[in-house]
Amino acid sequence: MARQKIQAPKGVSEYVPPRSKLFEFVRECLIAPARSAGYQLMELPVFEDTELFTRGVGESTDVVSKEMYTFTDRGDRSITLRPEGTAGAMRAVIEHGLDRGQLPVKIWYSGQYFRAERPQAGRYRQFYQVGIEAIGLDDPAIDAEVIAIADSGFKAIGLKKYRLEITSLGDAQSRAAHRIDLSKFISTLGLDEATAARAALNPLRLFDDKREEVRKAMLKAPLLIDYLSDASRAHFESVKSYLDALGISYLINPRMVRGLDYYTGTTFEFVHELLGAQTGIGGGGRYDGLMQELGGQELSGIGFGLGVDRALLAAEAEGVISQDGFVADLFIIPLGDSAMVKTLEIAMQLRSTGKVVEIAFGDRALKAAMKAADKSGARYVVVLGDEEIANKSVELKNMNSGVSTSVTIDSLINAL
Repeated sequence: MARQKIQAPKGVSEYVPPRSKLFEFVRECLIAPARSAGYQLMELPVFEDTELFTRGVGESTDVVSKEMYTFTDRGDRSITLRPEGTAGAMRAVIEHGLDRGQLPVKIWYSGQYFRAERPQAGRYRQFYQVGIEAIGLDDPAIDAEVIAIADSGFKAIGLKKYRLEITSLGDAQSRAAHRIDLSKFISTLGLDEATAARAALNPLRLFDDKREEVRKAMLKAPLLIDYLSDASRAHFESVKSYLDALGISYLINPRMVRGLDYYTGTTFEFVHELLGAQTGIGGGGRYDGLMQELGGQELSGIGFGLGVDRALLAAEAEGVISQDGFVADLFIIPLGDSAMVKTLEIAMQLRSTGKVVEIAFGDRALKAAMKAADKSGARYVVVLGDEEIANKSVELKNMNSGVSTSVTIDSLINAL
């Protein structure tokens, strides 16, 4: 009796050829601007002590209260698969003393993250992000740089139908003044017990509530942006002036709070118009008290998390990305054993120069090998046999035009 096939868990985003090439391209586009700005790689564990997220992300958030994958390990420790990147990055900065050196600490990271959500298009239980953090200086110019790096990544993919939304969540003084009036307003809404308890922990969370009745009730709620202290307002105005100078357009969204409690000051989100319900493709902001909350110095920081899955979906929705752009430069068909030896030599030489070269393995007949070359999408094909080796030349066939050109084997690199 045949065994039943094992499938991937529900809600997991995974990428196999040929679409994996598109995923890889999108991820590299999002990483490249950070590298160019001097951010350095940080590789982090995919699981952490649960307390890192309850303290760092916030108990009032849906992420902590509903969505974390938490389990007890063999040492009876509570462990959680990382639902986001900033808390783990901050833990590593503190643990390894990076905050004791040159500031700001500028790092980037990428990988899988996990949230126990209801799977739908663009919303997965395992998803991929690229993130950066700039830790140690409270400078509005850094805020603008972080936003510009994200914007550059989306532009590198070719995206156009997205917008940047920004706001300021202020400093402690701003939030304290706003909380008094917001709490008074919320007390008049007659909320259910669970929602009222959530609002008591952090009343800003109600701006992020997805229920239509709560959204309508919050339409007249006082907005934090109207309570900014002089220092917070000046910081936010500077950020906007830098974005204006960089030519980065934005929309002020005073109701934005995002899904994590650690955000303060400058907060932003990139939204794509073609993604339906899950419009966000990335976002971030400043987090002034997070390092201290996790046992470190009282240093400010700012960062972002960009969704690789959603950026790929956005690129496909816009039609700015296709598998046609990710094909081999050359497909070599060897005829016989001696030709295979020479083929391997040529392929390794060309690959060392950055060319993508495929080989017809398996002692196929010429007709079958040519069919494989056509299916591969390779730009050029050469057939290499004893005659070609003796003459030190091959016919280089352009698979788009069908035109063949005689070139020497030694000149293949230049010909390609």
